[in-house]
Amino acid sequence: MSNPLPEWLHDLEFPLDAKMGFVMHELSAEKVVGSIPVEGNTQPFGILHGGASAVLLETLASMGAIAHGYPDNKVAVGLDLNITHIRSATKGRVTGVATALHLGRRTAIYGVEITDDEGRRTAVGRLTCQMIERAAPGQES
Repeated sequence: MSNPLPEWLHDLEFPLDAKMGFVMHELSAEKVVGSIPVEGNTQPFGILHGGASAVLLETLASMGAIAHGYPDNKVAVGLDLNITHIRSATKGRVTGVATALHLGRRTAIYGVEITDDEGRRTAVGRLTCQMIERAAPGQES
């Protein structure tokens, strides 16, 4: 990876992502890359749970939107999540790449492609985020 992860990322906590074994590989407002293991994130039939793919998609796109809004003291909240599952994954890791489609003042939209270790597409989707002012410490609601 050519770009190191931003320093502010280390100040944030991601409990669900940690439970899923999420690893961030690259982060900028324009492109985000990360992965999760299939093992531990499966449904009863031994394949990657569709919800796990959706969490990966939303995490990647949200992190891109956070990177987009960070300089302007804004954070991202999801407005619309769309995912289409294409093929199952049963082992290894799945990797998602979120690419910015629109980076505006009020919204950020990302297209995301998820692939398995063999580079086969397992899911595609889109996340639209609303950009809102970051609450001052102690004022979160």
